[in-house]
Parts: sequence; C-alpha cells; structure tokens
Amino acid sequence: MVGFGAWEAGAGAEWGEAPSDDAIVDAIRAVLETSIDWIDTAEVYGRGHSEELVGRAVADHRDEVFIATKVAPAPEGSGFRPAEVGRACRGSLRRLDTDRIDVYQLHWPDETGVPLEDTWGAMAALVDEGLVRWIGVSNFDQAMIETCEAVRHVDSLQQEFSMLQLQDRDLIRWCGEQGTGVLAYGPLAYGLLTGAISSDTSFAAGDFRGSEAGEAWEAMFRPDRRARSLALVDALRPIAERLGCTVAQLALAWTGDQPGVTSAIAGSRNPEHVRSNAAAGDVALDAATLAEVDSLLSLGPAFA
Repeated sequence: MVGFGAWEAGAGAEWGEAPSDDAIVDAIRAVLETSIDWIDTAEVYGRGHSEELVGRAVADHRDEVFIATKVAPAPEGSGFRPAEVGRACRGSLRRLDTDRIDVYQLHWPDETGVPLEDTWGAMAALVDEGLVRWIGVSNFDQAMIETCEAVRHVDSLQQEFSMLQLQDRDLIRWCGEQGTGVLAYGPLAYGLLTGAISSDTSFAAGDFRGSEAGEAWEAMFRPDRRARSLALVDALRPIAERLGCTVAQLALAWTGDQPGVTSAIAGSRNPEHVRSNAAAGDVALDAATLAEVDSLLSLGPAFA
C-alpha cells in the first residue's frame, strides 16, 4: 500500500539541507527491511542522481523491488518525441543499473507540440521491446488518459492526492473503474500531515516549501493556508491516538483506502521515517473512522 518516493533522495536543497549520498542510500535500503516493495524515481530528480542512488541502493536486491521512473518533456527532461523517449529510457536503465523498468511514466504533459499519440506509441514500443513492463502517466487529466487509451492501455496514473489536495478525487475514482492503478504522490502534503511542522517552522534556503513563488507555498504553506492545514492536523491527532498510530500513518492509511488509489508514495532521507511510513500499511481504518475523517474534510476550505 505504501511505496518509497525518491524525489527527496536526489533533490539536494529542494528538501532542505541534504545528507550525504551514503546516508541517502542507507535510507533507501531501509525499504528492504519493510513491507514496501516498490520505489519511484525520475530522470529529473537531481538530474538523474536520484536514479543513480536508487540503483546503488538496490544493486544486490533488484528482484525484491519494483522500480518506477519517469521521462519528462523538454526542456526540463529528455523530451517526448519518440526517439527522445527511447533514449531517455535507456539512460534511466543505465543510471539504475538494471535491465528493465517495471513502470515507466510520462512525468507531466508536454507543451511543446509533440502529439501525445506519438509519445504514447513510443512508450508502448518500449514494452514490446522488453525494456519496460508497464507504462503510465503522471499529472494527466481524463481527456489525456483517454487519448493514450486509444493507442494502448494506461497502466497507471501518478497524481498528487492527500487530505489537503482533493481536487482529483473524481479522476482517481474513474481510473480505478477503468483498470488504471493510481499512485498518489504528496500524501503527507510535503510534511504538513506528519505533525512535525508548526506555524513557526522555517525552511532552509532552497527548500521549495518556503519559496513564495512556488505552487506548494500558494496551495499549502502560505501562512493563512498553513494555519488551516495545521488545524486539520490538530483535529486528526485524537483519531491517530485512538488507533495507536501517528498522524502521518493515519494520513497514509486514509489515502490508501480511497476509491481508485492503489498505493501512496512516501519519501524520506531518514531510515526511521521510512520504517514508520511502511507501518502505515498495517493501520486498519473501519467505515466509522473513514466517515469521521471525511466529516472533517467536508467542513470546507478550513480543512481542504
């Protein structure tokens, strides 16, 4: 139910002061001690460095984990033209030091004019070639997914979704009905739903959560919105205490229980946090608890 996200692993200062590569590899290897059996990364995370660290961490355990990675459109990524997609896949295989990618994904929609049908056809060709087992998309809407479906089935959608980001709830439910697995990223709202961030928390230089020009700041970390988010965390604390889990584990368990969601992606550069996140898979939420949480979320902009 919980997967490991390796954005933090290669992101450097984007997530605050970064530990050494050795420490990050230790955090990724903690996955192997838990129920987590898949890792998500991307070519743009640290310009490939995240993939390199993942490959190093699982070098002797490749068959024990699924690896998902992504190709991004130009100019940030390799590009979505068919030849570019093929080169990007081989570059990821090299950095991951593996002979196949379990789930290969389009990271976000292209705005350079490359026809989506051509890009998706190139993704399908990678499956036929045996380099990729399944193909998916990320940050796509329903119309884009339907365009891909006309070429080949979309195996997965990776979409931002949490108690604080509910706007794609209907899309995620629809994907479940279509047989497209949904990997929810940001289920802990970039730390807000862990209970570790307060109204006084400041972020290191370079940390995207403190950037007033960023989407995360505007959506969740601007002072007024942070206050509303933290009010939800305070309302969740007694529920988590009753269940004998942390607020973070409650948030992960809730995400995994939503219609259409296959798994929630939780990243960390701390081995103990990885183990704690994995334990969310053991948190059982009955119908009454799910209704209790949803009643908080239904209160409107104070909590959603």
